[in-house]
Amino acid sequence: MKIERAVDIKTLKRSIDQDSEAQLLSVQDILNQVKEQGDAALFELTGKFDGVMLEELRVSPEEIQQAYQEMDDELVEIIKEAAKNIEEYHVQQKKQSWFFTRPDGTMLGQKIIPLDSVGVYVPGGTAAYPSSVLMGVTPAKVAGVERIVLVSPPDKNGKLPAGVLVAANESGVAAIFKIGGAQAIGALAYGTETIKSVDKIVGPGNLYVALAKREVFGTVDIDMIAGPSEIAVLADGTANPAYIAADLLSQAEHDPRSASVLVTTSEALAEQVAKEVDKQLQTLPRREIAERAIRDYGAIYLVESLKDGIDLINEIAPEHLEVMTQNPTELLGQIKHAGAIFLGPNSSEPVGDYFAGSNHVLPTSGTARFSSPLNVDDFTKKSSVIMYSERAIQDNAKKIAAFARLEGLEAHARAVEKRLEEKEDE
Repeated sequence: MKIERAVDIKTLKRSIDQDSEAQLLSVQDILNQVKEQGDAALFELTGKFDGVMLEELRVSPEEIQQAYQEMDDELVEIIKEAAKNIEEYHVQQKKQSWFFTRPDGTMLGQKIIPLDSVGVYVPGGTAAYPSSVLMGVTPAKVAGVERIVLVSPPDKNGKLPAGVLVAANESGVAAIFKIGGAQAIGALAYGTETIKSVDKIVGPGNLYVALAKREVFGTVDIDMIAGPSEIAVLADGTANPAYIAADLLSQAEHDPRSASVLVTTSEALAEQVAKEVDKQLQTLPRREIAERAIRDYGAIYLVESLKDGIDLINEIAPEHLEVMTQNPTELLGQIKHAGAIFLGPNSSEPVGDYFAGSNHVLPTSGTARFSSPLNVDDFTKKSSVIMYSERAIQDNAKKIAAFARLEGLEAHARAVEKRLEEKEDE
């Protein structure tokens, strides 16, 4: 990894619009096919992109039962325990409707209502992601969403990974469909003969999935436009270089465009981490992917002080931030922009990915400046509740009418004044 004193984070700002014009045209064509042809398009496109001609889109109960048979019992128990941890965390986020009254008898409030239906996208391809099932489904279930469906691309045999099926079944998913890519997003947004449309689509995916989610936004809601994964580590000279190198590589192995960054006050640590990254790369099964990511989007930045380091972290606004300093909790209040913050040497980023309970669907590419991890609020909507009393309308009708006329809306003014006329005629 390169050790740099001059800070330039431009390479970390990776937009889905970069070199994606051809992909966008392809996505728009796929979405139109699904919209017009329904199931027929899904079968055709799955054959084209995933190399398998499916007989059924929906996963059968027998396939789910077989998944349990294929998985080691210990792994099933680990998935169950992780699901419990994730539910426990998200239950803390749940909010209640609220109301209050004023002395004039007016009642105001906010009604919090779960969405009716949600589609959870789970990536496939080079790896299986049962953790993405738990992270997408659990907050929706805690929020009270009645219908949760899951889509994920099948393998060449027309199957989904056993871990994905077990996690989905344990999470209480209503239906699982063996479709992926932009065509899956289209099916969830527009509906087909087999798949009923949903109100919101969540979950990470490749560039085609991200572009498709952006295209259907407005027809349905989406969680975010997720870019490549990223990690930043803020460290002083007390940190363990082997830990840091391992954690940097844990994100680099995701994707050749993943970003792994160390910000440190210690030149000695910087040199040790650079050597450790090279050393650990040698035995990494996904070495080719991680090596490209480290080469193109990896960096070690030397800063004069931890304050300078925190300023840089807030500028980067990383998806994952690890704080490996002598007193990490003392710095927490100064960190403004990060999707998830991991404090101390034992809080390796994969702890949050799989087991601690926090959500791993996080804002990327600097969007942690203004957005949050996937959470229970993402699966609810809110309605304002207004009940004006007779006294309140009598006291305030003229004020409301004056405000309406200030904006040139005479009918608005007359609507409230009509209440005064009715009262005067009694």
